[in-house]
Amino acid sequence: MEGIKISGFFDEVTTDFKEQLRLVKEYGNGYICPRNIDGRSVADYSLDEWKQKILPALDRYGVKISTIGSPIGKIDLFAEEEYAKQLKQLEVLRDACLLAGVKYIRVFSFFVKPDCDYDALFDKVAQKLRGYLEVVEGSGIILLHENEKKIYGDRPERCVRLYEEINHEQFKLIYDPSNYIQCGVDPAQAWEMTKDYTVEFHLKDCSPQKVEVPLGMGGAGYADILTEAISVRGFKGFLTLEPHTAKYAKFKKLFYCLPFLNLFAKDFGKVFRTIDDAYGIRRMQTVTTKQVFDWQYQSICKILDGIASEGERK
Repeated sequence: MEGIKISGFFDEVTTDFKEQLRLVKEYGNGYICPRNIDGRSVADYSLDEWKQKILPALDRYGVKISTIGSPIGKIDLFAEEEYAKQLKQLEVLRDACLLAGVKYIRVFSFFVKPDCDYDALFDKVAQKLRGYLEVVEGSGIILLHENEKKIYGDRPERCVRLYEEINHEQFKLIYDPSNYIQCGVDPAQAWEMTKDYTVEFHLKDCSPQKVEVPLGMGGAGYADILTEAISVRGFKGFLTLEPHTAKYAKFKKLFYCLPFLNLFAKDFGKVFRTIDDAYGIRRMQTVTTKQVFDWQYQSICKILDGIASEGERK
């Protein structure tokens, strides 16, 4: 589909960077959202390491970066030393983006206590986000805020408030419906509130039990939202696979072998059984992280094919 590009957090399949790049080529889309490279966060690499290791590997495999999946802002709001460290890390990521021709860096709006006074913390959150923006000011690089549980911008109204307060062309939003579901938010309502500011989608789905499931099995409602985004609003950009279903691949047999675990995490066992049944997987059958990543990719391709077909019929 013209203008739509599929990327992914391929570290959910393997920590080996070369294997991540090989997978990108296997899927045939050519883009990666690097988050962890050979077991290290992208923010922990020096600019020399970017120049000598990461960028040459990307060139060898013919892979481009969609967005740098940084952990910038995923720290306690009052952690001043960590904030100072992240400003330095962001400088390196900025320079790496300029070398690689990358437009986006993912950021967060700081961990806060769930019972905090959000209004009282707003000015400090906005001030610190502006500090990140000062690092990329004038570079053309856009900081993409991801809604994430336990941070200030976990709900759509707070994401919108931050966006409107900061009011900067280099600050936009990521839409992640699974994260909204985990925060008790209706993803359709969140989309209505944030769609004017959204420039990237993270593709993962979530069950009513707040457990990540393969795309289409939860309440994210991607088919309707992407139909509106693409067919009505003319969205062109990255759809980034971030399934977070490795728990199912790694632990489902453990829950079947040790039924007492369901006393402590009964929703996981229930969800794992539902996924098995949906995909015709036997209870003790091994499922790999690559296999569940394949399911995500196949699901988004099916959704996009449906949108394209509907557009042709109109």
